[in-house]
Formats: sequence, C-alpha cells, structure tokens
Amino acid sequence: MTRQTHQSRRLRTLLLVLLTLALAGAGTGCASSDERPRVLVTTNILGDITKEIVGDEAEVTVLMKPNADPHSFGLSAVQAAELERADLVVFNGLGLEENVLRHVDAARESGVATFEAGKAVNPLTFQAHDDGGPEEEAGQPDPHFWTDPDRVRKAVGLIADQVVEHVDGVDEKAIRANADRYDDQLADLTAWMEKSFDRIPEQRRALVTNHHVFGYLADRFGFRVIGAVIPSGTTLASPSSSDLRSLTQAMRKAGAPTVFADSSQPKRLAEVLRTEMDGQVRVVELYSESLTEKGKGAGTYLQMMRANTTAMTDGLTGA
Repeated sequence: MTRQTHQSRRLRTLLLVLLTLALAGAGTGCASSDERPRVLVTTNILGDITKEIVGDEAEVTVLMKPNADPHSFGLSAVQAAELERADLVVFNGLGLEENVLRHVDAARESGVATFEAGKAVNPLTFQAHDDGGPEEEAGQPDPHFWTDPDRVRKAVGLIADQVVEHVDGVDEKAIRANADRYDDQLADLTAWMEKSFDRIPEQRRALVTNHHVFGYLADRFGFRVIGAVIPSGTTLASPSSSDLRSLTQAMRKAGAPTVFADSSQPKRLAEVLRTEMDGQVRVVELYSESLTEKGKGAGTYLQMMRANTTAMTDGLTGA
C-alpha cells in the first residue's frame, strides 16, 4: 500500500470521527448560546446585580466594559443589533447612558421588553450646593441610585419580576431564590456601611467629589454634599475658573479635608483643586460609576461599595 493511500485513509477516518461527534452533539439536544434566553444590561454595575439574580437561568450580556464611563461609552453596530434580539434589556436610565439610550429606545420600539431601573426606585433629584452646581440640572432626576444599597435592594426585586415576566424558559423559583439570597447580602452591606460611617464625626461628614455622584449615599447615610470639581451630574461637563473658586470657598467654609475622585476618570481636576487649596486637601479615589476587572478592587457591586466605604471613612477621619 502506498504512502498516499495511507494518508487518504487517515483523512477519511478523521472526517468520520468529526462527523460522528457533531451528530452526537445534535442528538443530545445541545443548544447554542443563541438559543438560550438573553438578558442585555447596559452598565456593568447593573450587569453584576442582574447576573446575581438570573444565575444560570439565562445568558446575561453586559454592554459596558470594566473601568468605562457610563456617560460616554458607546455601542458597536453588533452590540446595537444584539439589543433588538434580547428577551429583556435592563438599563439604568434617567439620562445616565447618554450615548446608548437611543439604542434602548430602538429596541423597545421593535418590541423588546425594557426596564429602566433608576426610574423605578423613587429617584432623587439633583440639588444646588454651595459650589453653585449643578444649577442646570437642579430638580432633574439623579441617575446614580446605586450609591444607596437600599434602593438597589428595591431594584433587585423589580428586576426579578421583569425576568420572570419577560424571559421565557426561566425557573421562577430559582430566580426568586437568587434574588432573596442577594437581598440578604445587600442588607448585610447596609448594616456594615452604617457601622463604618459611625466612625466619622458629624462635622466631618462633608463630601466633595469629582462630579455630583453621591447624592443618594449622602441622603441615606447622613452626609452633606458640599460640591463637586465638575459642578454637574455628568462627567461630560467641565468646570470654569469661577466654578473652582466657588468650590474652594465652600470647602474652606465647611472644613472639608478630602476630594473623592472617580477611579475611572483622570484626577487632574481634583489635583488642580488641591493646588488651589495650598495642598491642604487629600485626593482619594473611589469606584463611583464603574466596576473594575475581576480582582482589581471592585469586580462586583458588593466589593465596590465596601471599598468605597472604607476609603471614605479613612479619608474623612484622617486614618
């Protein structure tokens, strides 16, 4: 038998094995990921929360990458098309995902079920502060509800309801059990945050941030929001020299020792403010609007809130 004949037989045998494996896979009813029910989530914070609720009952796709800015991230054409093939789209809303909301609207118009979490949890409105801002947004809904874990608890129950109602094929008991388990973890988080913040004297509970993002936390845990380097609820705005002057005056009046800057945003503006205050201000990083990659400090919502609580407590007590 020739070498060429041996090679030909080996090739036919290999093809037969591959065909057999393919048929076996089809015979066992293996489904591709495209056949599973699909939930799409815009922001990675809501994505982590939704995954805790859904578990293995459906495929959860998160559109926003780690360390991204929810105000400015956008979608590819492929991602935009995926929205319109989803069983359910969960989004923050209240204007947060500024470059994505039109795609969510398009998905809704095509018949996809959508859920605006921020709108459903009794949102607060932006308030004017001593720094003069956010004047243009005063009275408008504040989208940053996740800084209050109690509102996240409410969102968890509502997301579970939406999944059960709109995503065919999921096990309702499993979804409810997941939601209840996560709710217990969030209740523990709230109690731990309260105990941690009790270390901060009343006169030091003054918040200055990169932009207006912690209104819900301040309302829930008894902080005063003095102002923000960017006097706006979005990172897409920019401060004027008069804004910085107003903020430094407000900080001196309040004796605020720390500026909290978002870890996903450049700290340059906060550093400029420290210069304006003759170096008498600390700049401390927080994970305010985005999760990090796994193992990088804030890979989950629970990790993010615990890291922030520790950083805020240390920053305001001088630890």
